[in-house]
Amino acid sequence: MSNKETVLVTGGAGFIGSHVSKSLIEKGYSVVVVDNFNEYYDPELKKKRVESLLKGADFTLYRVDISDYESLKEVFKKEDVDAVCHLAAQAGVRYSLEHPFVYESSNVLGTLNLLELSKDFDIKKFVFASSSSVYGDSKKEKFSEGDVTDSPVSLYAATKKATELLCYSYHSLYKIPMAGLRYFTVYGPYGRPDMALFKFTENILKEDPIEVYGEGNMERDFTYIDDIAKGTVKAIEKDLSFEIFNLGFGSPVSLLGFIELIEEHLGKKAEKKFLPMQKGDVRKTSADTSKANEVLDWEPKISAEEGVKKFVDWYREDNCI
Repeated sequence: MSNKETVLVTGGAGFIGSHVSKSLIEKGYSVVVVDNFNEYYDPELKKKRVESLLKGADFTLYRVDISDYESLKEVFKKEDVDAVCHLAAQAGVRYSLEHPFVYESSNVLGTLNLLELSKDFDIKKFVFASSSSVYGDSKKEKFSEGDVTDSPVSLYAATKKATELLCYSYHSLYKIPMAGLRYFTVYGPYGRPDMALFKFTENILKEDPIEVYGEGNMERDFTYIDDIAKGTVKAIEKDLSFEIFNLGFGSPVSLLGFIELIEEHLGKKAEKKFLPMQKGDVRKTSADTSKANEVLDWEPKISAEEGVKKFVDWYREDNCI
């Protein structure tokens, strides 16, 4: 793809979507943002992302729910879209236990709508977000793209696996070039407030206890948002048939170790409330990123130490603390 073409970014006011949109605009692409600004968390944060990250940028914004086929079709009719970067999804493992049908509507039906429209409007490239959750509670030292992913332990994970399967079937049937990106615990400025880093920082500063699941022994492959955005753009630009890539830092950090980094950069200690693992949680995530490195020429740069500091600096400044 050349950087004069138009990319439709679903979930473009979301955490990852807004950063990817910013990166694409900076590289000269024409960007069409689709987002429904739902109330899973405060929509004001989504508005703030658009106002701050995309300030002064030339892009088109549609407030459309991807599960609404007819409204989505109108966007495809109006815009001359070359590529789709499908990042919209209902996120959150625990939320899926209480609101399963929201996940079916957004993650499965929404993806199917986009695939049908991509087929009908002759889209040249389809890049979609998957998740490290598809690996389930794997005991492997490193999770590789060729691993069997038939044992999701949460509904959220099952819908992301369904996304991969739907996309592969449309690639197989209609030869749409595709890349699926399994993101590993993305964090950073403008992140989702339901994620650990955001909640922990907020509670520590308020001197409220933080809830530490799995007794703090769980490990996550925390990956900084700028690295994720770069990897996503590289996948959009690369000529591929159908490929799945891990985008993770490749070096897991324990939850307690992550909390220590937050404490260090805040200069405050957390009051910890230790709790057992929740349904749908996994003990560890760990990305083998050799394929992304080889095929996409992508390598994550920002360590947890540096990334947490960047987030804390942003949080203090943005919240006038």
